[in-house]
Amino acid sequence: MKAIWIVNPQTDKPVRRLVSFLRRARGFTLIEIIVTLAIFGILATVAYSSYVEQIERSKRTKAISDIGTIQLAIMRYESSNGALPDALTDIDPKGFTDPWGNAYVYTDLSAKGSAKDRRQDHKLNPINSDFDLFSPGKNGAWKKQITQKESLDDIIRARDGAFIGVAADFSQ
Repeated sequence: MKAIWIVNPQTDKPVRRLVSFLRRARGFTLIEIIVTLAIFGILATVAYSSYVEQIERSKRTKAISDIGTIQLAIMRYESSNGALPDALTDIDPKGFTDPWGNAYVYTDLSAKGSAKDRRQDHKLNPINSDFDLFSPGKNGAWKKQITQKESLDDIIRARDGAFIGVAADFSQ
């Protein structure tokens, strides 16, 4: 190994600090490298899972906000036209899409024959009396009864708009 000389700025004399350090350093053992990589792997896994969880939380928050906005648009439509819209395309021709890429589901419960389409809680009571509005959630699937497995991740409007949130969090 070629010696590297460092000049001490106070004395301007050569010092062999770096060379002596390099001669003492022997490197890392295989065990030390494996332990270090394992620690980095664990930290990366924890960071990634936290990141994914944060993304899902933000998607749920966006869907809740969207449902609140759509609910207001439906109420404005009702006050202007004297009746609820037949479909969400009456409010916006492009329709509405949730953060997971699914269409929001809307049902006018005042329409004839809509009673069979009402969403229900665990006691089979309707969760709304005016209209149902919800996102099918991440899995894109839903059932009429919101306590069924497919519906637990749905973002729902319940109690005629007094509750907007995840179906699993709703209790009547």
